[in-house]
Amino acid sequence: MSWLSPERLWLLLAVAALAAAYVVAQRRRSRYAVRFTNLKLLDRVAPKRPAWRRHVPAVLFLAMLGLLVVGFARPQAEVRVPREQATVLVAVDVSRSMLADDVAPDRLTAAKQAARAFVADLPAQVNVGVVGFAGTASVFVPPTADRDIVGAGIDRLAEGTAGEAGTAIGDAIGASLGALADGTPARVVVLSDGANTAGQDPAQASAAAAQRGVPVDSISFGTAGGTIGGDGPGAGQAVPVDGSSLRAVAEVTGGNYFEAADAADLWDAYSDIGGVIGYETEVQDVSARFIGIGLVLAVLAALASLFWFARLP
Repeated sequence: MSWLSPERLWLLLAVAALAAAYVVAQRRRSRYAVRFTNLKLLDRVAPKRPAWRRHVPAVLFLAMLGLLVVGFARPQAEVRVPREQATVLVAVDVSRSMLADDVAPDRLTAAKQAARAFVADLPAQVNVGVVGFAGTASVFVPPTADRDIVGAGIDRLAEGTAGEAGTAIGDAIGASLGALADGTPARVVVLSDGANTAGQDPAQASAAAAQRGVPVDSISFGTAGGTIGGDGPGAGQAVPVDGSSLRAVAEVTGGNYFEAADAADLWDAYSDIGGVIGYETEVQDVSARFIGIGLVLAVLAALASLFWFARLP
């Protein structure tokens, strides 16, 4: 935390002096009471006052003064705020291996569910596009702020909707970059369960993304024991997850790499990515926080004094 007017913090010495004066005054009062030698009579004539309650209004009042002084010094802190403008492309692998049922009900269905939740949590001003890829890559939804259109695009993702067999991670990055407008802060999120086996070399696509300043976050989704479910072609075939290509992409572009073995891991990965995409950190004046809490303490001090002693502090 930094301060715009740090010299005003010296006023805290005045608050400390008031606290010290209060302690001294209370001790003097105790000494005066002991001078009354007939303690039994003193106990009868003196009103019974709760020992700790009489200090509560003073403590609250002093705390209020301290917080007001801190607010008066105009503290600054880093605050997460929604981005005013940004674009994110969500690229999802729709190859045959995404039908593996090691993640219930299968990898692709779980990936689509998590993608919908991820998009829904992004700030409304963030434009979102959808890319599906297998042996090739296709832009299902160009970047838009309309979440209904984005959701419909995610729903259309299905095995066999992006060309022949294979996993074209490089093409997915290339298609995402092609859908982005120049000059707009952007990010690409690629989810796959395998290494690149088709299309453009991911190293070339990653270099292009890095040159444009577009980080690529990658998620490796699935387990080592995954097999294709169902009764169709390839059913029962082992499709172990392989995140080697995805890890390299993230390292080159400055993105983040995640490994998700189940739906919970995937949701956590998307949540972390969403915090980076949808928000940025700004240094802001946070004096209102301290002043607001100080005013609340002032009200509490007044209520305590009125309730217990029928007077204001």
